[in-house]
Parts: sequence; structure tokens; C-alpha cells
Amino acid sequence: MAFDNRKPSTKLSFKDAVEIQKRLKRGEFQNRIAADYDVNPGRISEIKTGKLHPGSDAAVQ
Repeated sequence: MAFDNRKPSTKLSFKDAVEIQKRLKRGEFQNRIAADYDVNPGRISEIKTGKLHPGSDAAVQ
């Protein structure tokens, strides 16, 4: 089976955003996190800045 490069990337949930915030706080690189979730690094940046899933940073303990 051939890999479909045109398949849209996954949608990140609020739960995903909380886990991403934790990884960011540990100092992981945004591009590595994005690769793990199969998303554009811009989505990780949007989570980091609060544009996507605002409040996810407050849920990090």
C-alpha cells in the first residue's frame, strides 16, 4: 500500500494540547512534537501561544 502524502493531518484535542504543553515545559523541540502528532509545527506553536486550545497551559500540573 502506498503512503498518501495528501491525507490531512490529525486534529489536536484539548487533551493532546495538555500533553503538548507538558512536553514544551520539559524543553522538547516543537518540530519533534509535531512529528509525533503528524501535524504542522505551526499547530504546536498555536498551542504554545494559546491561539489553539486556550487554557491548556493552565491544565498542566
